[in-house]
Amino acid sequence: MLAGCGTTSYFDGRVLPPSRLPNRVVIAIQNPGSFNKGVLQIVDAYYDTRSGYTGVPASFSISGYSGALPISIQSMPEEQFAAVYGSGDGSLALVDYAKEQTTTPNVGGLNGASSSIFITRNRAYVFAASQASHVLTVVNQSVGSSTPLSLPGVYRVSVNPGGSVALAFVQNSNYVYYPRELTGAQSTSYSGGPTTWPKAAVDCEPQNAPSWCLFQMQSPDSIDTTGNYYGAPLTFDRPVKAVFSSDGSTAYILSCGPECGGSKASISLVPVAPLIFLLGQYSGLLPCNLPSVAPCPDSGVAPMGNVPIPGGASNALVDSSTMYVIGQQPQVVQGQTLYAGNLTLVNLSSKTAGTPIAISDGQPGAISRILEADDSTLWIAMTGCTTGVRYAANPTGGYGCLTMYNTSTNKVVLLEPYLGDATGIAAVTGLHKLYTAEGGQVYIYSTKDGSSIDNQYVTVTGTAYDVAYMDAITDGDNTVY
Repeated sequence: MLAGCGTTSYFDGRVLPPSRLPNRVVIAIQNPGSFNKGVLQIVDAYYDTRSGYTGVPASFSISGYSGALPISIQSMPEEQFAAVYGSGDGSLALVDYAKEQTTTPNVGGLNGASSSIFITRNRAYVFAASQASHVLTVVNQSVGSSTPLSLPGVYRVSVNPGGSVALAFVQNSNYVYYPRELTGAQSTSYSGGPTTWPKAAVDCEPQNAPSWCLFQMQSPDSIDTTGNYYGAPLTFDRPVKAVFSSDGSTAYILSCGPECGGSKASISLVPVAPLIFLLGQYSGLLPCNLPSVAPCPDSGVAPMGNVPIPGGASNALVDSSTMYVIGQQPQVVQGQTLYAGNLTLVNLSSKTAGTPIAISDGQPGAISRILEADDSTLWIAMTGCTTGVRYAANPTGGYGCLTMYNTSTNKVVLLEPYLGDATGIAAVTGLHKLYTAEGGQVYIYSTKDGSSIDNQYVTVTGTAYDVAYMDAITDGDNTVY
């Protein structure tokens, strides 16, 4: 009689994957070979090796992946899947973490290359901003439909964790837009073309029988001719994205301000309920900040809160009643305007912002990464850090693209040395490690003190662009792009 050992499952009832690795980091690699433009490689995050503990097998990877130039991994460890966007072919591949393979086919119905793309956790909806095609595409996978909504200059999209709100942002604009699925009655009512649409609608498609409309949050008149309320004269300054409160009731819209060619960076607090895109589920009114603009039904609708952020606001992470906001602040150095990276802590209870804290610089308006990790640490990854104030002041060092911040002491512990653009970060929670993609290679750091961990057995052939921890306990362990 043989005695068995080991298990076929591990925490949270998850099935042990084919690699039999309980701690996996997946790396999005570009151009790993002459005839391959993309691969998703798996490494053992416990032993920090690309191979099995005994050397067999020599490597692990996500089977079936064929995307070109993967640049982002939207990781959903609770749902045991990820969505990987390939910038080389505009593909959005869905990865099954349990099987370590892609599902087939890729998400269809996308209109050209996407400058920003997100999928809801239940995989029912995909929202993609195509700046080249000037459309916000809504893919409803549950019914197999794809609806392109015209929005010239759209380049960013934000989706709430609950998968019920999507917001679209136009480059060099002061407006925010949101899509909404239409009821049968609304579809019939709006089928006569733009003259039959609500005043706040910028596009409804397909026009002869629209199923979706895209609304401007700052409605031209607050109330349309039928008495329906669609928006309010909200005020933003180069808005670029939104993050959401822990209870899901509030959208915090980040106005980039000077970093994006505007005047003042800030955070605007907007209720989520009026923005819900799900069929017939939206409710309530958006706030109206300018009661002198008539008609404006202020009764019962709290004014929109607005918190100035002098250090800049282009990305943020919410942790309970604290928001960590990162951005760039313009400064004149040696006769030229350069940008300095800042981290600002916002108390959401009192709606007050603290003093900006200096962090790694970055390219103005570029997509940054922010993530919480073990040992009360917050990690911030920037691109283009050699274009900022730190490099101008000290070109021989001290201008790395990666920052480690201690949330207990509220101090920057260290700025990692320059290794190239920091394009990916992943917290290996429970193991006190952080994996990064910097300058096209994979690096590992200790979250205890920021020291480097030997990475010789996880280095890759090709360009490492993003990383994700596949076996995190919650979806909260996911990079904020």
